[in-house]
Amino acid sequence: MTNILTTTAALLLTASTASAVGLDRSGQSIGAIFEDGDYAELSFGYVMPEVSGNDVAAFGGSASGNVANDYSQVGMAYKHQYSDAFSAAVIFDQPYGADISYPVGGSAALGGTVADLSSNAVSVIGRYELPSNISFHGGLRVQSIKADVTLGGLAYAGLNGYNVKLDDSTGAGYLIGAAYERPDIALRVALTYFSEIEHTFDVTESSPLGTNGSTTKVTTPAAINLDFQTGVAANTLVFGSIRWAEYSTVILSPDDFAGLTGGSSLTDIDDGFAYTLGVGRKFSDVFSGQVSVGYDETGDDLVSPLAPTNGNYSLSVGGAYQLGNGVELSGGIRYVWLGDAMPETGTPDVARANFTDNHAVAIGLKVAYNF
Repeated sequence: MTNILTTTAALLLTASTASAVGLDRSGQSIGAIFEDGDYAELSFGYVMPEVSGNDVAAFGGSASGNVANDYSQVGMAYKHQYSDAFSAAVIFDQPYGADISYPVGGSAALGGTVADLSSNAVSVIGRYELPSNISFHGGLRVQSIKADVTLGGLAYAGLNGYNVKLDDSTGAGYLIGAAYERPDIALRVALTYFSEIEHTFDVTESSPLGTNGSTTKVTTPAAINLDFQTGVAANTLVFGSIRWAEYSTVILSPDDFAGLTGGSSLTDIDDGFAYTLGVGRKFSDVFSGQVSVGYDETGDDLVSPLAPTNGNYSLSVGGAYQLGNGVELSGGIRYVWLGDAMPETGTPDVARANFTDNHAVAIGLKVAYNF
């Protein structure tokens, strides 16, 4: 029961949206390390957000149009059981992202603002199981990030048209954690800490100061994941997760931007929590299903135009089908109600637009193989 249900749960947790905590997309799941025996998986998600609003009256109240672009997510994992006590896994994910574009000719306040950030990460994780049902896991995490940001619209005043390109940078950190399991009741509680990772970017800025090159340091957030599951009745499993990420340490302030703004940061993201709770049910030897709800906590209503939502609620449904010979196909869909927010551009901190009644739809598909 445990494997057929938790694979579906993990799939839908990775079908995240840009509205999750900070810039989170994958949630940094390490679920593959807990699979039985040797194991491999390939997952794909596609997210379709609809995020729009209107300028405040001071800028004419014009409509922004949809500012959030569709995006895809890919994940892969391979786990090998070396002995009864020791196993290791290699996991690929895309942990952070942003794909925001305010159409020119829409919002007078913010039209032309663009944020394009992408990332890839590879984790190499070892796990050692003790006879007492306690295990420890840890390993190395290497990630690469690149970004391109343009500030556009009348609300940016003298910074209207500012652009910064951050060339691809690679950095390394670690993860460490522990888990407690009771296989007889499908119980598992796993706690994992992800270290912050420092990047040094080569940057090119275009601003009223001209076009200049330099370097800047950015630290991706430390995070903690708590994942749990337990059987509550025959063929029925309750599962959930809590994630905390320390986004207040993410500061992007290249030289020219810092000089023009008195040291401000292009990013202004609060630390945050995300919660998921669901129920899985095995309906037959080959088919199981699940339903889950999610909540990402809200913060200040005044937000960056580069992330114009504030928390969310979500509902996910999905299923998993055993194809035989250790192959499983699972998929699901997630609907997200995005929280209302008011983009602001700083100095002073006042709303430039109102974004309300927005949503996103995410679909996911995963193929897994136990051998």
